[in-house]
Amino acid sequence: MTPKDRAERSAEAMMANDRASQWIGMVIIAVDEGKAELQLEVAAHHCNGHGLCHGGITFALADSAFAFACNSRNQSTVAQNNMITFISPAYEGDTLTARALEVSLSGRSGIYDVKVTNQNGQPIAEMRGLSRAIAGQLFEE
Repeated sequence: MTPKDRAERSAEAMMANDRASQWIGMVIIAVDEGKAELQLEVAAHHCNGHGLCHGGITFALADSAFAFACNSRNQSTVAQNNMITFISPAYEGDTLTARALEVSLSGRSGIYDVKVTNQNGQPIAEMRGLSRAIAGQLFEE
């Protein structure tokens, strides 16, 4: 099995049980070893009292991209710490894309950078995620 095949099977297995990402409306665009790209179309129910995409929704999208990237090797992995910086607001009707990229993987600990942009490529947020591998796999190999 190639690393890309493993990443795709891992993503399928994760998404099948990821009711939160499904409920929010996230869609997997691409995955590979240490990488993931997810999208979300901002709907009215994603917006806060200012009429902007709620920061928690933007964070959830970034966090899910991070999760798919750090689980791409079929090793169960969870977040240890995440920090997000909001750069620009997103609005109803925007299509947000979160791209997660592995920066470092050493033993059970990983570092991932996630960039969230809108349909025009405008930066919306950047997140750094720290991961920790735990026991288990997403599917049997």
